[in-house]
Amino acid sequence: MARYTGPVCRLCRREGMKLYLKGDKCFSDKCPVSRRSYAPGQHGQSRKKVTEYGMQLREKQKVRRFYGISESQMRKYFAMADKMKGITGENLLRLLELRLDNVVYRMGFASSRAEARQLVTHGHFLVNGAKVDIPSVQLKVGDKIEVKEKSRSSEKFKELIENHSGNTVKWVDVDLDQLRGSIVSEPTREDIDIPVEEHLIVELYSK
Repeated sequence: MARYTGPVCRLCRREGMKLYLKGDKCFSDKCPVSRRSYAPGQHGQSRKKVTEYGMQLREKQKVRRFYGISESQMRKYFAMADKMKGITGENLLRLLELRLDNVVYRMGFASSRAEARQLVTHGHFLVNGAKVDIPSVQLKVGDKIEVKEKSRSSEKFKELIENHSGNTVKWVDVDLDQLRGSIVSEPTREDIDIPVEEHLIVELYSK
């Protein structure tokens, strides 16, 4: 599966906002979005008329880049969301929030979703007591996520405990001392702090 491997800060500049893809750097003065708040490239500072399709495309790309998924994955998630009861756009965001890599990030066990994906792929986490190394695994209410016993003594997780900023979402419960957590409820739209107009994505894929 093709994955973007270039400078991720360019993606933030292209969307004109912080996507928080670089962890701590996004909160520092070194963030390129703060220093150059225009799109990258030769014509990045030129004014362009944005069409309706362009607005829909930008919202879709924004969500893809927030969660680090490919176009084919995005279409699969949309198809799943469209078949579910409720509002399709909110269903889509809920599915993305309940990916294992995102839950690891939301629990504060990684500084970015990209780092969370790498840690999951390297087999540092257990889900309901079983090792899982697939970042896209879909979780549900009641699932328990924890750092493997062998991984807890690593410098990475020792540093995590020291710098953990606390639980930031109410739909997960975190026990930092034991490096474990669980999903206590499904995230609602109000719980999801992604600044996106998801109805534009629904309009785009519904054409």
